[in-house]
Amino acid sequence: MANVRHPAEPLLHAFIRSVVHLGYRFTKRDLASVPREGAALLVCNHVSFVDAFVIAAAFRRPVRFIMDHRIYSHPLINWIFRIGGVIPIAPQRDDPALLESAFVRTADALDRGELVCIFPEGRITWDGELNKFRGGVTRIVAETPVPVVPLALRGLWGSFFSRRGGPAMRRFPRRWWSRVELRAGAALPPREATVQRLQREVSALRGAVC
Repeated sequence: MANVRHPAEPLLHAFIRSVVHLGYRFTKRDLASVPREGAALLVCNHVSFVDAFVIAAAFRRPVRFIMDHRIYSHPLINWIFRIGGVIPIAPQRDDPALLESAFVRTADALDRGELVCIFPEGRITWDGELNKFRGGVTRIVAETPVPVVPLALRGLWGSFFSRRGGPAMRRFPRRWWSRVELRAGAALPPREATVQRLQREVSALRGAVC
């Protein structure tokens, strides 16, 4: 299954980069471990509804994101995800065909030398802590062995787009031009990228506050 880039994606990427850098005091640390070319799987904690946009803004290269099908299908923003080549995914119990399609599209993107990002918690945190990582990463690197880079977002917990204090985006924003940081750890060879190892790496990068 071919992944064809939308012609408007470079413009969308430039727009997202501009908005994120204008909206946040954005710091990027140790991102040199993410390859400038060639495939890699990025693994990050999931703090808010804008995580993918912030990560996308950190790189000159486009990043394909694996995203929950319910968010992907939102009628107001689905066009953004389609232009950005987002890969929708669903649990086995909800849509087994879409789940298999997500793994096929992910393998295809990695085979094409792209960056793919997954949030292995499978959901946005409700309490600011890491949820248990799920096993999709293991299957991805077993089928398409590529370097795996752990990432951690810091500074978005408590933002308008996080679930601190209740459902996200239901309260008036109280923080403006906040400090947000994206940290990267050393790239792991696929044979070392176990769920347990990745959870430890992301937890260490994230620290006590996200």
